[in-house]
Amino acid sequence: MDRAGEPELCTAYGLADRGHGIANAVDTVFATASGTKTLTALAVVSLVEQGVLGLATTARSLLGEDLPLIGDDVTVEHLLAHRSGIGDYIDEDEIGDVRDYVMPVPVHRLATTEQYLPLLEGHEPVFPAGTRFAYNNAGYVLLALLAERAAGTPFHDLVRTLVTEPAGMVDTAFLRSDELPGRAALGYLSSEGLRTNVLHLPVRGSGDGGIYSTAADLSAFWDALFSGRIVPPRRVAEMIRPRSEWPEESRRYGLGFHLHERDDDVWLEGYDAGVSFTSLHRPAASTTFTVISNWSDGAWPTVRLLRDHPDS
Repeated sequence: MDRAGEPELCTAYGLADRGHGIANAVDTVFATASGTKTLTALAVVSLVEQGVLGLATTARSLLGEDLPLIGDDVTVEHLLAHRSGIGDYIDEDEIGDVRDYVMPVPVHRLATTEQYLPLLEGHEPVFPAGTRFAYNNAGYVLLALLAERAAGTPFHDLVRTLVTEPAGMVDTAFLRSDELPGRAALGYLSSEGLRTNVLHLPVRGSGDGGIYSTAADLSAFWDALFSGRIVPPRRVAEMIRPRSEWPEESRRYGLGFHLHERDDDVWLEGYDAGVSFTSLHRPAASTTFTVISNWSDGAWPTVRLLRDHPDS
């Protein structure tokens, strides 16, 4: 937890590797699941700032004959705001247990963004583009694909050069789950036991999830974001402007950022098999907190305590 840019508390609990008894440390590298979406959004908006993409650029203009069920009117802005209406590759409302194997293709085949095309194929639109909000993982994979094709650069490299390097996020990267380095925490499905998430998630993430990071890097991220080192402040202001109400989750949504339903809290959030994560910035109090866990529900008790504490 930081206050006015100065660390107040940084601590670690639990085991990064239960089988070998290796403890989590303050510099352990954790998966962030959908926290990745914010970095995807910033990479895309950076390309918009450069003129490589536009918010009004249509997906179809870069897809060619790929993914024919995606409408001609779906734009980059629709995708960033979760207002595209495209069909998703997983219906999260239908997932009964986070331990279920829900990926519709073998996870080892998902290592590059182009390899995600079969995952995105064949899903009918669920509403006309721009008419309402629906959180959508496929939309952020599609953004990664569009960014990659527009820039002529692999998506993982775009995130590194446009977001993590300018932000000074030295330990943040898309790691393969089957070759994690020693400082990376394994993701466990439950609070006890040895079963990990390696068969539940893509072997290497893309636009909707899968980047690994540290608490220190997330602290650096917020400083870089609001000082304009990733994209200019006017772009940041547009990204954290509410675009949609999300009453089911008691929040609003901007372009890649979760927003409080009433005040100016802004945050990244991720949840998946073996991952729970929040990094929240509270401008009114000049505070930031990041909680990352390597089991599916581990972060939430601490997140609730920090989020609801009046002085945090």
